Amino acid sequence: MSTLARKLLIAGNWKMNLNSSEASELAESVVNQVGTQMEVAVCVCPTYTSLETVSQKVVDSNIALGAQNMHHENSGAYTGEISAEMLRHLFVSFVILGHSERRRFFGETDSDVNKKALAALEASLKPIVCVGESLEERESGQLESVIESQIKGALLNVSPNHADQLVIAYEPIWAIGTGKTATPQDAEAVHAFIRKLLVELLGAEAAGKVRILYGGSMKPENAEELLAQENIDGGLIGGASLKAHAFTSIVESAIKLSS
Repeated sequence: MSTLARKLLIAGNWKMNLNSSEASELAESVVNQVGTQMEVAVCVCPTYTSLETVSQKVVDSNIALGAQNMHHENSGAYTGEISAEMLRHLFVSFVILGHSERRRFFGETDSDVNKKALAALEASLKPIVCVGESLEERESGQLESVIESQIKGALLNVSPNHADQLVIAYEPIWAIGTGKTATPQDAEAVHAFIRKLLVELLGAEAAGKVRILYGGSMKPENAEELLAQENIDGGLIGGASLKAHAFTSIVESAIKLSS
């Protein structure tokens, strides 16, 4: 399993789901079930409209608050965007950047992700930088070149001093929302490759501090086997994070492996 230096992180990406009332109810359930444990880091990432409501629900717990995106500028004429400072004002700790859905539907590039990652780190936010290949890229032998390009592009000029604040999420695009999951061995192989790239970019000591999450249809049925892999340091959970019992079951699997 992951080295003890890297505390497992289970992050729930609620995507464009749940109104403020529904988000409040889900957050309260998560807090009640796993909000006092300290073995595993837990984060929930609601929509912008629910951030303040959920912030109030998790404030006195060990559940961290995350956002699903942000703009790289501090303020200005960027209609519809949210800055790192605005997120910090709501006590947001994590921010998901470069999710495949942002890349696919909104044209985000590695350069965009890099600007956001640098701005997040500057604002003391922990970026969860997403990388991953399509099925076509995997089957044509491009997996490593795609991952390498995304990692090097997104982390350009990121200092090794920020390693313990940095999170990478490997999300094979073909396994997102499809119910398909990479085998634990396949997932570990990509995570190990990402770790190797981080060593090249940040040095061995810093690379050992970066958490690499698996983000492709992790659920209660497969969480323990995935989380037991050496370089899998947690999960970025999509569909299963919308049901308190499923999400907390994954957290409990992580706790089991951490104790």
